[in-house]
Formats: sequence, structure tokens, C-alpha cells
Amino acid sequence: MNTAGRLGLYGAGLVVVFGVAFAAAGAIVPDSAVASWMERGGDGHELRPAEEAASNAEDEEDEGTDVSGVTIAASGYVIEAISAPGETGVEGELTFRIRDAVGEWVTAYETAHGKQLHLIVVRSDGSEYRHVHPELDSHTGTWSLPWHWDAAGTYRVYADFTASGGSGVTLSRTVDVAGAFVPKPPAGMQTTASVDGFDVSISGDLVAGTGSELTVEVSRDGAPVTTLEPYLGAFGHLVALREGDLAYLHVHAHGDEPEPGDVAGPEVIFTAQAPTAGRYLLYLDFQVDGKVHTAPFVLEAGASAEEGATDESEDDHGGH
Repeated sequence: MNTAGRLGLYGAGLVVVFGVAFAAAGAIVPDSAVASWMERGGDGHELRPAEEAASNAEDEEDEGTDVSGVTIAASGYVIEAISAPGETGVEGELTFRIRDAVGEWVTAYETAHGKQLHLIVVRSDGSEYRHVHPELDSHTGTWSLPWHWDAAGTYRVYADFTASGGSGVTLSRTVDVAGAFVPKPPAGMQTTASVDGFDVSISGDLVAGTGSELTVEVSRDGAPVTTLEPYLGAFGHLVALREGDLAYLHVHAHGDEPEPGDVAGPEVIFTAQAPTAGRYLLYLDFQVDGKVHTAPFVLEAGASAEEGATDESEDDHGGH
């Protein structure tokens, strides 16, 4: 048989083989399933416009968790790469910009808690915490402030802001800092702290899945401090992060926003939302005599009553 004949027979064989394969596939996989698979892009994920996908992803993340600050994008905003010194002991500048849903730089922000943007920086082990407020170049949308790193490691940098006409968003990125790394993991529960001559304590029980009331009390030389000054719209500002992923929790101070010149103390009450049971790292900023001080705490959140009841039910049924 000549070459053309052999090729013709080979091609016919391929047609038969593929025909049988497609017939078998049709018998096993319904056409409706194939159509659904194709609509989802072939990888099980539905093809949607970027804006819809971002919105749905945010809804899925926030549903029942009440956490934020674990992604670089949410609510149509994206925090771009952070520029900062790459090693310890170097003076420089920390800068970044934020894009909106159409890719434009955000240049206008609302004021929330006294500032247009709150920048929280903490190392992955919970140490080296800083809460600062950079300056905005309204022409370029660039946020910046002088910066240096005291210790090496991987840091989470949070930008907590409300763009003009939008709602509150917390985005974050990580920054690696070169140098000799000495980890400082938190050593269990910590409900008291001494900072700059002040003794600060925190009381109350964190319970997962519900608002938990926490009370901080400030004293100095054994006497209650009653001269706490307004700071960021309250007599204290409390940040809570979930150990493990450093998710940013919603914490709210009780009471109306104080007026300039008002003082209070020794107690400040907050409500915190712990999404899951486990350990949380908390940082209290408070101001006395015009100076801001930071007290760190570590609390364990217990399971909610509903979660506990579910666990007991599973135990009663042998875990099934």
C-alpha cells in the first residue's frame, strides 16, 4: 500500500476512536453538566465581570466572620505595592497608593476617627506594633511618611480608610525586612501591661460570634488615671488581630465622641467582635498630657454557646 493509502486508513481510525470517546462521554456526562462546566470557564469557577466577582468575594469573606485586612483588595479597592526601606537601620520613606474599581488612583478620602487613613504595622509574631498616620499627596494619591525598621522580619501593613463617597475598608500587604531575625511570640494570656510608667489592665470575656464587652483601666503609681484625653474620636483606641492570619477585627469604643478638652478615666469600654475561638492580640492606644502610649494584651476567645451546643450534639451522636 502506498503512503497516501496508509495515511488515509490512519485518519479514518482516528475518527472512529474519537467518535467512540465522545459517544461515551455523552453517555456518562449529561449535556447540561457540560454546558454548566463551559459557563464556569472549565475550571469550576463561573466567569463573571470583575466588579461582580470582587463584590461576591467580599460578601463571602465577610459573611459570618466580621474580619478584614487579610487581602490586598476589597470593595473595589486595591492597595498597590508598598515602598519602604528593605533592611533595619536605614532611614527612608514608606509610600503606597490605592486604586479604585476602574483603576484610577484614589485621591479623596473621608475623615474617620479623626484621620483620613490609619496605618497599622505589626510583625508576623505580633511584635513591633505601630499605629501611624501618613500624609496624602492629593494630586498623585500617594500616602507617605518617614520610616525605618527597628527589627527584621515579615510585617503586615494595614491601610484602614474610607474613600470619598465609599464605605470603610481595611486592606493589607506584607513587607519583608532584612536583618538578624529574633522572633518574639506572645507568651499566653496577657491581661496587664506596664508602659511609660502607666499600669493598664483589660477585663472581660471574648466570645466567638458575638459582641464582647471589654474594659480597660489605666492607673499610675497605684492611683487611677482620670486625665485620659480624646484620641482618634474616643478616650482610647483598641486594635485587635487574630493570631495566625492577623485578621483585623471590628472594635468600637462606647460613648459619644468627646470634645477637645474633655478628659475621662480610669476606664474605657469597648465592644469587640471575635469571629472564631482562639487567641487574639490587642493593642490599646491612649493619650495623656498630649502623648500617646500603647499597651499590648493577649486574650483567648471562647466558643459561642451555639458552637458549643453543636459540638455537644456531635459528641452525643458519635460525631456523625
